[in-house]
Amino acid sequence: MTFKDMLKWNKRVSAVYALGIWTMIGSYAYFRLTGPHEDMPAKREEEVESNPNQVVYQTAHSKTVVIYKKDFVPYTTRIYNFLQSFSNTSGTGASNK
Repeated sequence: MTFKDMLKWNKRVSAVYALGIWTMIGSYAYFRLTGPHEDMPAKREEEVESNPNQVVYQTAHSKTVVIYKKDFVPYTTRIYNFLQSFSNTSGTGASNK
């Protein structure tokens, strides 16, 4: 590549970069000056029956509903109890002597 070719490419890349920056600044100014639209209808929130076994966690971006079941044992506790049953020596009868 000759020096003149490098200068051409430098000018082209600089022009594309400047176009992108001015587009970003112009978009920010446009949305900043026009502001949010107040005439848009608000979403309707539905009432949920109050269930003592149901907990709702709601943030600005998500809604999480946790439902607790009666007499439910988590899988991790089940696995832990199963593994503990192998290391437990009380069922062998050796400790009674």
